[in-house]
Amino acid sequence: MDVTTYRPRRAAAATVLALSAALLSACGDDSGPPTITWYINPDNGGQARLAQQCAAAAAGSYQVDVQVLPNDASQQREQLVRRLAAQDSSIDVMSLDPPFVAEFANAGFLRPFDAADATALTQGVLDGPLKTAYWKDQLVAAPFWANTQLLWYRKSVAQAAGVDPAAGTFTWDEMIKAAEAQRKVIGVQANRYEGYMVWINALVVSAGGEIITDVEAGKNAKPAINSPAGNEAARIIGGLARSPAAPPAMSTAGEEEARSAFQGQSGGFMVNWPYVYSAAKESVADGAITQQVFDDIAWARFPRVDAGTPSKPPLGGINLTVGAYTKYPEQALDLVRCATSLPNNIVYMLDSGNPAARGAAYDDAKVREAYPMASVIRESIDEAGPRPITPYYNDVSTSVQITWHPATGVTSPATPEESATFMSDVLHGERLL
Repeated sequence: MDVTTYRPRRAAAATVLALSAALLSACGDDSGPPTITWYINPDNGGQARLAQQCAAAAAGSYQVDVQVLPNDASQQREQLVRRLAAQDSSIDVMSLDPPFVAEFANAGFLRPFDAADATALTQGVLDGPLKTAYWKDQLVAAPFWANTQLLWYRKSVAQAAGVDPAAGTFTWDEMIKAAEAQRKVIGVQANRYEGYMVWINALVVSAGGEIITDVEAGKNAKPAINSPAGNEAARIIGGLARSPAAPPAMSTAGEEEARSAFQGQSGGFMVNWPYVYSAAKESVADGAITQQVFDDIAWARFPRVDAGTPSKPPLGGINLTVGAYTKYPEQALDLVRCATSLPNNIVYMLDSGNPAARGAAYDDAKVREAYPMASVIRESIDEAGPRPITPYYNDVSTSVQITWHPATGVTSPATPEESATFMSDVLHGERLL
C-alpha cells in the first residue's frame, strides 16, 4: 500500500481497460504528437490533472493518456508485470509502489535515468523516498510523492493518562499502558494485507533490525527477522492484540477501521497516514463526529520501540518510472521531470492530500496552512525506514503476513522463528504461498 491504496475515502474507482484499447491509445495519432500513456494508482484525480498541466507545458510535443490501475497494490503489480513481461510498448510511465521498484528493475522492465537526469530528479528529495529509487547503484525511479505514518492521539486521553506523546521519547509500551489505564483503544492496521507488513517492518527497523539482508543475492538473501528486533516487534504486536487496548476485530483492521475506532468514544491513540486529518475534517462536515472531537486530535512522530532510540516511521508513496519498452523515451522523461518538479510536488500535495517527496515543499505557506503537522511529516519521511528493497519483495511480504496473522497468535520468539524459516523456504521454492 501500498501504501498506494491508503486513501480509501478519496480514491477514484479503479479502471481496468482491455489490452487492445490501451495499445491503441498509446499509439497516438500518426499525424499529431505522440500520446504518452501514464499508468497511475487510484487517487482523487490529481495525477490526471497534473498530466494535463504537464502536456500543456510541453507546448504540444506530446499528449498524455492516463490509465488507472486497480485499487489494490498487489493487483497493480500483477497487471504491470504481465504486460511488461510481454514487452508491452504502450507502458510509457508508471506510478509504482516503492517496494516493487527493485523487482521491476531487476527484471529489466524499467528504463534507467542517466547521470544528468538523476541529478535533477533527486535534488532536494528527502532521504526516505530516495532510498527506494535505486537498484544496483543506478537511479531507476523518480520519487514523486511520499508518505509516512504519524502517531495520532486524543489530547484529553493523553492528559488524563499523564503522558506526552509529543515529548520525543514516547514508546509503544507507554502508549499501551496509557490506553489500558484510560480504557481506550489503539488503532492499528493488522489485517492480513500490506498495511500489516508496514507496521511489522516499522517496529523491526525501529528496534534496529531488518526483515531480510543481502537482498542482492536474490533467492539466497538471508531472512533476518528472527532476531532481537524481530522479537521486540512480536512482543509489542502480540501484547497489544491480547490487551484491553486492542480495538474490536483488530486482526481484520485496515486504515479506515483504525480511523473509525480512533474517532469513536473508545478512541485514544492511532498510527495512520496523514490523510486521516482531512478525513476527520470531512467527518465533522458530514456530522459523523463533532467539532469537539476534531479539536481533541493531536499528532506526533511514530512511537519508539526503545525510549533511547528514535523510531524509523513507515514509508509509503509513489515513484515514477519509465517503461523499458516505451517508443517515446524522451517524452516520457519530460513528463516525469514535470510531474516530480518542486512546484508540482506542491500542487499535487495541495490537490490530492498526498505528501511531497521534496523537502522544500513543506516550507510553502499554503502547505503549512493545510497541514499544521507539515514539519512532523517531513521529518518522518526523511528518517523513515523503507520496507525491504528486494526483487522478491512480494514473497517476503506475503511470508511475513501469513506467519504473523492473526495478531492475537503472535508471540516472541516463536513467531519470528517461524517467519524466517517460512520465508527462506518460499524463496528457495520449497514452499508455496
